[in-house]
Amino acid sequence: MAIFFATSTPKKLLASFKNAIDEERVTDWAYDADGDFTHTSKQCINKAWLHPEFDDECLSVFTLPPKNGNVSQDLYAKYQGLFLGAMITHCHSLFTQGTATASPTSKDLLKGADQNTSIWK
Repeated sequence: MAIFFATSTPKKLLASFKNAIDEERVTDWAYDADGDFTHTSKQCINKAWLHPEFDDECLSVFTLPPKNGNVSQDLYAKYQGLFLGAMITHCHSLFTQGTATASPTSKDLLKGADQNTSIWK
């Protein structure tokens, strides 16, 4: 999964979301020492991780599977929707647009992921 947030301050956007987690305003997401996010619900926790990257005008978030695991299409979709929703709820003033891909990109570390082909049939 790739989610792209259009923003002139990508590092500030990411810091603001982490701060909301630290202050417990966001209670359904956590991040690890690498800065990767996982949803903390019983059905989703540690089943996928979202890895942030930035450039000058964008915060991008890519999917990492758990060690020795895969990410199903259903979980991929849930993570996209839940992360976009949390960012809109808690950081809406720091980005102008959030978009999500329908299939994994080449930067998503999912088995069989490819920009041109879905890993799901």
